[in-house]
Amino acid sequence: MNHARARTKISLLLGLALTGSLFTTPLLAETQPTSQTASPWDRQINPDAVSGDVIYKNYKFRDGETLDQLKIHYATLGTPHKNAQGQIDNAVLVLHWTGADSRALLSPTYTKALFAPGRPLDAKRYYLIFADSVGHGQSSQPSDGLRAKFPNYDYGDMVDIQHKLVTQTLGIKHLHAILGMSMGGMNAWQWAVAYPDMMDGVMPVVSLPIKVSGRNLLWRRMVVDSIRSDPQWKDGNYTQTPPNWIMGYNVLRMMIDSAPDLQRTIPDNAAADKFLANNRVAADHVDANDILYSLKSSFSYNPEPDLGKIKTKLFALNFSDDEFNPDSLHVLETVVPKLKQGRYVVQAGTASSPGHFTMTRPDLWAQHVGEFMQWLGDKPAASQQ
Repeated sequence: MNHARARTKISLLLGLALTGSLFTTPLLAETQPTSQTASPWDRQINPDAVSGDVIYKNYKFRDGETLDQLKIHYATLGTPHKNAQGQIDNAVLVLHWTGADSRALLSPTYTKALFAPGRPLDAKRYYLIFADSVGHGQSSQPSDGLRAKFPNYDYGDMVDIQHKLVTQTLGIKHLHAILGMSMGGMNAWQWAVAYPDMMDGVMPVVSLPIKVSGRNLLWRRMVVDSIRSDPQWKDGNYTQTPPNWIMGYNVLRMMIDSAPDLQRTIPDNAAADKFLANNRVAADHVDANDILYSLKSSFSYNPEPDLGKIKTKLFALNFSDDEFNPDSLHVLETVVPKLKQGRYVVQAGTASSPGHFTMTRPDLWAQHVGEFMQWLGDKPAASQQ
């Protein structure tokens, strides 16, 4: 299996399997475009996707470490619209979750529910931007060759780089909206804090604006520590998948689904055998260093002290059966009413909804995206009226 094909499988296995022309502006001196056309992998997922790669030379991360060439991959759907001042006014940034990338969001599942004609983020109406966060997808990551010598990054670095991509590479001064899921939702909270005047609205899905703690921290630590303690990890220089990562992946799958859904889908030992076997295949196609870096990058996340800086409209959506962000903590009902313009919904889980993983079923929550866009002043599409 070649490297590109392996990364595609990683995205789909951690993503959905766990359920025009490109507008460009002149790049700044420290950037270098490597391509401005649809990549075969993006096109394979969505024939309307147009892709680009940009390289930021000698990129310096927040902790002071640098990378000679930081490559960031992105894709777009739709066409940018310019207002009377010549500025793009219909751009929507869509952010993926841990272990996924833009291809999961370009999939038929997301396109049909959110981006198709008449849907809440109709690509004929909006200019949709999908960025592979550092450490993910086709962007620079440890498995490119540096392994455990790859610079440490955190969620703040992710947002810094996303902002650089949007403003400097794509030349967009103001976003109409940001939609993010899980890690992407956490990034969306950070965007609202760091750039309070740069967007009309932000919609974080399955995320909380508090530091990673409790159960959410424990499962991350368990996976990170198990990888590092595995003799076959060899300080990141392994030649085959460390067995402890496969066990860690089982922990991830236990957390990402809901108890009722697992009760329904795993009624006996035969079903459990199939579940564990599928986990082994999926974990074996995920680079252990990549997942280790992406998990520990969340440890410094904590937008809560700065939530008072948020000015934009913020619509938070969580699910009552999400084990990562338990509604029993009452975080959204405590925090969101304090925002200048805040709304939230905790969608009730059902016997068949997959908990945190409901994020990969946008058909179950697309109506709330429609509500969010209408709150921003957009008229509903005919099919939503």
